[in-house]
Amino acid sequence: MIKTSRHTKEIVSTLTRKLGLGFENHISRIAFGYSISQGEKLDVKNILDSSGKEYSDSVFFGDKQEAYKGMISTFYNIHPDNPDVMKLIKMHVDDGLFKLQSLYDEKQNLDVFVDLV
Repeated sequence: MIKTSRHTKEIVSTLTRKLGLGFENHISRIAFGYSISQGEKLDVKNILDSSGKEYSDSVFFGDKQEAYKGMISTFYNIHPDNPDVMKLIKMHVDDGLFKLQSLYDEKQNLDVFVDLV
């Protein structure tokens, strides 16, 4: 299960609506990918609360949970069964949401498919 921070709960709703993404899990998946693509490694000591948007594993990962774990494992050079893997996925979702919100604030006609993908 992935739970965003309370600070990103509103970002999920706002960006989903403004970017016309339909389901809220889409922006969170995009946020994860965007955060990882920036190349910044996060420290689990700085994990935010988990009182925001909640996604079951099937909603967030679909049938790709092993792929997400693999991305984190490769990026951080840790084993996929390391308990920090799920924490780092959550952290990259939160980090990506903050970064996407900043991008949207700078460029209000942001097109997810043109500007991010």
